[in-house]
Amino acid sequence: MSTTSQQPAPKPLAAPSLPGRTAEEEQITAVAATLVLAYGLQPADITRIPEGTATDNYAVVDQAGRRHFAKVYRTREHLELERASVELSEYCADGGVATARATRTREHELIVTHGRLPMSLWSYVPHTETAEGGLTGARWAAVGTAMGRLHSRLAAHPAAAPTLQPGAVCDVAASRDRFKHLIHAYQHMPRLGEFETWALQAARERQAILGDVERALASLPQLSVQVLHGDTAGPNVLFKDNEVAAIVDFRPPAPGYLAWEIARLGCDPKSVLDNSAESWLTGYTDLTLAYRDANPKASVDDLVSSLRVGCAAMLCSAFPLSVPVERPHIVDAAMEAYGRVRHEAALILLDRLPVMEEALRDALR
Repeated sequence: MSTTSQQPAPKPLAAPSLPGRTAEEEQITAVAATLVLAYGLQPADITRIPEGTATDNYAVVDQAGRRHFAKVYRTREHLELERASVELSEYCADGGVATARATRTREHELIVTHGRLPMSLWSYVPHTETAEGGLTGARWAAVGTAMGRLHSRLAAHPAAAPTLQPGAVCDVAASRDRFKHLIHAYQHMPRLGEFETWALQAARERQAILGDVERALASLPQLSVQVLHGDTAGPNVLFKDNEVAAIVDFRPPAPGYLAWEIARLGCDPKSVLDNSAESWLTGYTDLTLAYRDANPKASVDDLVSSLRVGCAAMLCSAFPLSVPVERPHIVDAAMEAYGRVRHEAALILLDRLPVMEEALRDALR
């Protein structure tokens, strides 16, 4: 235990709401107080940055010029799960996986649970950009290497031993019911805008091809199931030039299909559409070859089937077609564009799936 953790923490500072202060200013004041009280860190600058799914995020510079990343949890309801997520990230970092490190509090805790704000503090990974814009060039292999190391480490996690299970990666019957209700909801809206009109048509297309998806899934071999990161989307993979600097924002340890997690990033819709089908498949092949080098226990079936799994997952999901019905307040131009890209990419993958799988299997032999 460090010297600072042995020192008694100062008494909490009162942080009353002051006239004229915005909610964001109040939050930054509370973040500053938590940094002082829980971490013994004197902030010189705190800046709000894009929020996460369940957090408000801040870039912090302390008085020594060091940079940090603070995550403020919006609710205390699931803090045990949040702590398990941080512990999983630390487990991977201890095994040599590129990820950010959590900073422990004075009491050596990973998350501040007492006081005004529940919060975690992280090492800042400088000079990076996310994979959200799609994968190109050498980044395909870099992602494959990083994910291979990640999954190799997680295979040894005590929460669940790797197993082989039937490839029931999507509940097609539930998807049929979902699209049926979505179509009904759109048909009973008083007025449909341009995106709603397109989303209704796309939902009908999805409903019509779910039989093809069901047949594609029926031919899957048994696939590997083990503890996963849980959310390997583009925003959670940080690049420094063409190397993966960190994989961040882990979910609590839970078993899932390796093929799904590989496809989650490799079949990113923007990556599919920004290239010709042949060019995209070349990149995806680079990813899987690098993945196998980093995780030699990975089976060819898992790697080849990831194409089918990624395609089926996109086609079975109603997101974001359902957003105008269920959460209309978050619909914006970016959401609409993503919906169109995701739908088109999934249809392209389904149309070319047999040819792509054969080419990928040949490359992995």
